[in-house]
Parts: sequence; structure tokens; C-alpha cells
Amino acid sequence: MPVRVFIVDDHPVVVAGLNSLLGQLKNIEVAGAVSNAFEAIPFLKKNKTEVVLLDINLPDISGIDLCKKIHKEFPEIKIIGISTFSERSYISRMIENGASGYLIKSASAEEIAEAIDTVLHDKMYVSVSLEHVVKPLSILPSDSLPALTKREKEILQLISEGLTNNQIAEKLFISPLTVDSHRKNLLTKLNANNTASLIKIGIQNGFI
Repeated sequence: MPVRVFIVDDHPVVVAGLNSLLGQLKNIEVAGAVSNAFEAIPFLKKNKTEVVLLDINLPDISGIDLCKKIHKEFPEIKIIGISTFSERSYISRMIENGASGYLIKSASAEEIAEAIDTVLHDKMYVSVSLEHVVKPLSILPSDSLPALTKREKEILQLISEGLTNNQIAEKLFISPLTVDSHRKNLLTKLNANNTASLIKIGIQNGFI
């Protein structure tokens, strides 16, 4: 069965572009598209959907608020935020409100496919690289930022790319137990409760 993707975006050109890109991908079907939050919830109640591509800027309520509402009412649906913005504050707020991924609207068909596949495997996908990021939103005072080792930074980056402990271990030629130990140290150092908050804090403070 194809993965059914629902688009929420108020720009017809963007919707047309996404439809075109998604049409190039195997095993993906566009379930539909709406231009505002008011129409989104009723659509999801009536139509089977696995993934929502959600614009951050909508005409009625913000996509960030709609993300929270969708996540609460349809926890099984994966949400990928889409925007022209690449500020860390937007990424972290989407993740806080239940998004499993974040794409820039200029993403290629291959990147969209990768993002959809990643979130469907219960992993986090964030496409924004440091080159695109403007001003960081620091949630930790600069004088209290923990010092991460080179290895910890490598592992944090790979975690943010959605790799499992075993995949990270294979990539870095270390044991999965060592990776798990580093992951636990990172959670403690960055005062994070789970992987999503670990990635969010890592992005906000320039470690990713």
C-alpha cells in the first residue's frame, strides 16, 4: 500500500510543486491538500493519512499550533514541518509540538522521500544544515554550555540524522554499547529527557 501524504500549505505554487515531486516517488500517494488549519482537521478525520507535510505559516493559525493539535488528536500520524525559514527556533518549536521532521521548501524529491521514510521508522529528520541556519536560539546560558568531546559531537550528529545505535556503531567502528554509553552521557550533559529533546537542544546550542 502506498504511503498517503497530506499537504497543508496556503501557497498554490508550493502545493503544485510538492504534488509534482511526490508524484515522482514510488509508493507515495498524495491524499489531498488544504490551504488552512480550519480544513485540515476535518480532512484527517475522514481520510486515511500516514504523513502530513505542514507549512509553518498558515492564514488562520500558525502551523506550529496546528502541529500540536494534529499530534494530540492523531498521534499515529507523522508530521513534517515545511517552511522557507531555517531559524533554529522554528525547528525546535515544531519538534516540541510533535513534529517528527522538518524540511525546507526547496528540498528535492529525494530528500522528501528520505524524510518520509525516516519519520515512518520513528526517527527524527531535520534537513537544515548549519550553513542555512541564521541566528541560534540559545536555551542554555553560554557560560553553562557543557563541553562535548569530538566523539560525542559525532554521535549527536548521527543521532540527529536518524541512525540507530547499531548503525552509528558500524559507521564509527565502535561497539553499540559504547554508542549507548555516549548517548546516555549526552542526555545527562544536555539535560534532555529523550532523543527528540536531545536533538532540539543540540540544534539550539550549535552542537548540530
